[in-house]
Amino acid sequence: MFESVKWLFFDVGSTLIDEREAYVHRFQEIASQAGIPYEYVSRTAVAYYKENKQGDKVCAKQFGTSLPKWHSDYERLYPDAAHCLAVLSKKYQIGIIANQLPGTAERLARHGILQYIGLVVASAEEGVAKPDPRIFEIALSRSGCLPEECIMIGDRIDNDILPANQMGMHTIWIKQGFGQYWNISDNSEKPNAVVNSLTELSDLLL
Repeated sequence: MFESVKWLFFDVGSTLIDEREAYVHRFQEIASQAGIPYEYVSRTAVAYYKENKQGDKVCAKQFGTSLPKWHSDYERLYPDAAHCLAVLSKKYQIGIIANQLPGTAERLARHGILQYIGLVVASAEEGVAKPDPRIFEIALSRSGCLPEECIMIGDRIDNDILPANQMGMHTIWIKQGFGQYWNISDNSEKPNAVVNSLTELSDLLL
């Protein structure tokens, strides 16, 4: 299936970076602002994610609070991320297509993985965000890669898999974070492959 692939494009959040602690912090802030238990906010958010909605944003609106600022200092590298990129970078070019706050490359460097990444295309710096096809077009143009020569790897069907499918890219859904709860309802949302971890991903692609 992937014989012609030259580039792997990764999302960042809940793909290379574990965001669980950052989401816990956000849910705690929503709970504090609304004067309700954290556990209730967390359960409600998960229920919304299972309905293909952005649980944190819908909860903030439902409970009448502002959406708390995202704290990237709570993000952690997945334990198998560095090894995955190290081994895959020997066979493929590695790129990033991600919706991120400013300074994506610097954060990846602090996590110790920028050395494996040849191209970073992030929304804050480009002024365009997924699922807008323009951010994928930027990555393809700068990499000199045809859509059929690359794979988009991400945790979100709506932001990663669907638009990449529409671009003619190969796609792999990594079921980490809240994106794992997405219910696929249309063929346009179906990835070429599904994995549950970066270890599974490297096993699949090597």
